[in-house]
Amino acid sequence: MMTLLALITLLSSSDCQNNNTAKSCSPHHFQIIVFIFSLYLVAIGQGGHKPCTQAFGADQFDAQNPQERRAKSSFFNWWYFGISFGANSTILVVIYIQDNLNWALGFGIPCAFMVAALVLFLLGTKTYRFSIKSKQRNPFARIGRVFVVAIKTRKATLASEDEAQSSQQFKFLNKALLATPDVSLEDGKLCTLEDVEEAKALLRLIPIWATCLVYAIVFAQYTTFFTKQGATMDRTITRSIKIPAASLQLFIGIGIITFIPIYDCIFVPITRYFTQNPSGITMLQRIGAGMLLSSISMVVAALVEIKRLETAKEYGLIDKPNVTIPTSVWWLIPQYLLCGIADVFTIVGLQEFFYDQIPKELKSFGLSIYMSVLGVGGFLSSILVSIINEATSRDGGDSWFADNLNRAHLDYFYWLLAALSAGGLLAFLYFAKSYNREN
Repeated sequence: MMTLLALITLLSSSDCQNNNTAKSCSPHHFQIIVFIFSLYLVAIGQGGHKPCTQAFGADQFDAQNPQERRAKSSFFNWWYFGISFGANSTILVVIYIQDNLNWALGFGIPCAFMVAALVLFLLGTKTYRFSIKSKQRNPFARIGRVFVVAIKTRKATLASEDEAQSSQQFKFLNKALLATPDVSLEDGKLCTLEDVEEAKALLRLIPIWATCLVYAIVFAQYTTFFTKQGATMDRTITRSIKIPAASLQLFIGIGIITFIPIYDCIFVPITRYFTQNPSGITMLQRIGAGMLLSSISMVVAALVEIKRLETAKEYGLIDKPNVTIPTSVWWLIPQYLLCGIADVFTIVGLQEFFYDQIPKELKSFGLSIYMSVLGVGGFLSSILVSIINEATSRDGGDSWFADNLNRAHLDYFYWLLAALSAGGLLAFLYFAKSYNREN
């Protein structure tokens, strides 16, 4: 739809150019409706495609087979490699075509690739592994009933043998093993030990999810303040080539694409030799390592911003926001690369963790939980920026996020994020240590 819309706009552009009135150049209301509807279709499609496709791909590996279990861990690495490679290709090729040729071709190329990908996916239908559907009730209904029954029987006493069979964490849910007056074993609605343990497994994920939100807040800065920093700096490569500030995000992808083969082919085999873990290190260790790198990246970003502000002051550019500061944009590359490497650890680690630790019938839901970390983190970032902007701009003072970045204090914000990341890491380590991993 976007391709057709862009094509229609391209064909009608000649009329707009031949008529000087603003009204003739305005898009038709129908075009606006189709455009917005297309964006919503993309959002809905991505919401279903991302978690389900990745979960389906991971389901192709047999967790009981040691070799396939090892390959499953690599699958998450190379999945993210493919996503990052595709994103970088878009930045390099498609955006260039959209800016320099036309939008119809820019949308048409991804459309053709999506059609080709769908055909390849359908061709493999007969070779895919499918899980045998369980005869048990809906997993959400079963797990939800555990909480309902546990509340109803909260004052009852559980037999010692039932208490011994269940895990000791979240012991209040063990009361769900008791039958209530309206439930009997014959009607098939009695909560089983497996139901109770699945409910506990979901609760165990909450502290891990919550402590990773700080990482997601830092993640939200890649496309916002990093880009604003770059826009004020010297982005000249040669006399005729100037790199766009938004294209600096390319270096995050370069960090990911470069480091994933190193991680999977060198780091994992070496650490596997010492730890005897098929994945080299545990998923929680991997997530924690990425959070540490994220905190370091904020420290580097703060130091670079301090240098940028000092240069602006030295050359008398404090009140000249539209003048390029004579500081090379290459100073930003280390923080971009660190963010990319941090993603290899934390983002991929979160994907594998929430897939692996969720009950088997809820694998896609587990990956949706991972995606919610980034979504909620983005909202929290917006709220944090709004609060800081309101607090620092009172009494006529310059906000940390003033439009004139030479009078702003992004360095203070980066130091704050570094401190929050360190605090989030400490909280994560505490909960990770006490996490009772489901096998």
